[in-house]
Amino acid sequence: MHLLVGFQGLTAVDLDQEFTSAEIAARRHVVLADELGLLIDGATNYAIYMLDPQGRVTLWNRGAERIKGWSEAEIVGRDFAIFYPPDDIAAGKPRSDLARANVLGRVEEESWRVRKDGSEFLASVTMTALRDENGALKGFGKVIRDITDQKAAEAAIVRREHHLRSILATVPDAMIVMDELGTVSSFSAAAEQLFGFAEHEVVGRNVNMLMPAADRSDHDSHLSTYVKTGVRHIIGSVRNVTAMRRSGETFPIELAVGEVSISGERIFTGFIRDVTTRHESETKMKELQSELVHVSRVSAMGTMASTLAHEINQPLTAIANYLETARAMIGESADQQLGEIGEAIELAAAQSLRAGNIVRRLRAFVDGGETSFELEPLDDLVREASSLGLIGAHEAGVTVNIDIASGFNHVRVDRIQIQQVIVNLIRNALQSMQGTVSKELSIVASLDDPSWVKISVVDTGTGIEPGVRTRLFEAFATTKENGMGLGLSICRTIVEAHGGRIWADAVEGGGTAFNFCIPLAETADDRV
Repeated sequence: MHLLVGFQGLTAVDLDQEFTSAEIAARRHVVLADELGLLIDGATNYAIYMLDPQGRVTLWNRGAERIKGWSEAEIVGRDFAIFYPPDDIAAGKPRSDLARANVLGRVEEESWRVRKDGSEFLASVTMTALRDENGALKGFGKVIRDITDQKAAEAAIVRREHHLRSILATVPDAMIVMDELGTVSSFSAAAEQLFGFAEHEVVGRNVNMLMPAADRSDHDSHLSTYVKTGVRHIIGSVRNVTAMRRSGETFPIELAVGEVSISGERIFTGFIRDVTTRHESETKMKELQSELVHVSRVSAMGTMASTLAHEINQPLTAIANYLETARAMIGESADQQLGEIGEAIELAAAQSLRAGNIVRRLRAFVDGGETSFELEPLDDLVREASSLGLIGAHEAGVTVNIDIASGFNHVRVDRIQIQQVIVNLIRNALQSMQGTVSKELSIVASLDDPSWVKISVVDTGTGIEPGVRTRLFEAFATTKENGMGLGLSICRTIVEAHGGRIWADAVEGGGTAFNFCIPLAETADDRV
């Protein structure tokens, strides 16, 4: 029907009567050329033009004008080399492209071209050799499309893919990407290390292969229910669950699952963190807390016993002295009754002396005896106690500095007891800074002399009045409104049982430094 444009209102018979076959064919060629011209000009996203055999422009569409900037009047008759960058012209590329198209018939490539304003763009180029029915070269047809933005977008996608792969390769948490059926499509390097599977062993399989057998059916059920109903069980939350390595070993993990919809397809990404070490640390911390509470109670009782022993021993000694004096005053008497009284007094004096001996032994045991001294790494000892004592310090806005000097490794102490001292001093320091603006806590271990290490806990709290500081380490002496006054007394008992000493110094500008000394390991052999 397109060929009849221009012949509207005339029948085929009319055409046969009024025009010869040659004229009809000529008219049809004109119509076809017009329509082809309209089609070519309508392709504004493509630069379509023709060259003669020497490379001069003979036809130029509107798309070429829009993309390259030259109007038809400006460019027709000019050599097409004007479209090439200077380096390509110097290298002879325009003539080379013509020669290749002439030999091959058609050449396709992506290369840079130049606009009228001198700017360059990346073009998809198709050059076709045009020949007549005898095979003679009549010229070349060229179709150019600006693909600069397209290539930039493709490059951006490639960069994003590379970025994603670099994230998958380096992110410390394991990442697993799966579809709504639970089929794995991506398995990060951290996931490979965590589970013991290579990516190719997991991709394409159900993610439940990484779960204990008892949990697999539950996972599939939860995922199916969510896809059907939208009711979330795991999606969007962080949960502690159990996973399984390739070896069959199960271990605790922290799992967070995110969701995204791409072209109507749900994609899930699981972020997995092995919390085995955290669980072990929490268990160890609980055990340590239990031990320290026990030691604290025993030490408190010991301090009380030591204090009571000291106080009771004096009246017992006085009682024994009075009884012996009374016995001496009675002397030897013929009176039977006085003799019996004298014997009773003598027995009472003996029993009071016995009680005094018991109290002295008790005090000696509490003050200095039967403590389990072992070689302990100083760094671990201090940091372990600090981690317990500093619970809540960060939330309270306290800045903490731990400085353990080099040059010594082990100390000979009862680990639990010394850690109790450190924890007690840290907690006291934190309480003293509750109402202060500056909250800085330093825990420092330094060499006091060749055989002793000094541990200092320094705060920027309200400080301690000089009159109070002199009796800080006495039992039942306290600066706290509801304190029992046993904490620092216990610390003194423990430190002195190790042969060391404990004291407090005022800090310039406000605050207090609590210091105590403990013995270093004596020889290199001791540290083995």
